[in-house]
Amino acid sequence: MLASGEIAAFYRLADEAKFSPSLQGKVAFAQMAASEMRHFEILRTALEERGVDIYTAMAPYHQVLDAYHDSTTPSTWLESLVKAYVGDGIAADFYCEIADMLDPQVATVVRGVLAETGHSEFVVQEVRSVVERSSTQKDRLMLWGRRLLGEAITQAQYVLAQREELAELVILASGDLSNIAALIDRMQVEHAKRMAVLGLH
Repeated sequence: MLASGEIAAFYRLADEAKFSPSLQGKVAFAQMAASEMRHFEILRTALEERGVDIYTAMAPYHQVLDAYHDSTTPSTWLESLVKAYVGDGIAADFYCEIADMLDPQVATVVRGVLAETGHSEFVVQEVRSVVERSSTQKDRLMLWGRRLLGEAITQAQYVLAQREELAELVILASGDLSNIAALIDRMQVEHAKRMAVLGLH
């Protein structure tokens, strides 16, 4: 699933660079896209070393990732920036929750990929510079951030219902089935922190 997310992020960032009003923004998104592709290659190598074909492993997750991105397609540069920062952060929170339940070597690979977020400072500066001057933009982006979170939670719940092996990992990580709700609560807390960093609180 993580590999599917990385390749989807690569194409999304490459496409959304068109919204940038400056060359600096286009280059920043291109660099972020390149980072996602590096992550994909790391994951492909790790899977191949374990005799797993990455495309076969990714196949079950295309639909849910496409559904998320289709329902959260940005229409402006600022929306693209917020999605790159908080949207990817939501996904990272989910993967981190289950990393402890993975084989130690696999968990190390997963954490290594998630640790390299890259270029977040550019996003923070761009968004804060606008929302500090415009309450209208701030209100719009706060609503956008809530939409990103809501759609992410919806798709996370869907994939957990469809993929028993993932649900089992989450249950192991959180203690029992009832604690999946607590996992969602923790994701919401971390989301609020990221929104605050962007000045959206």
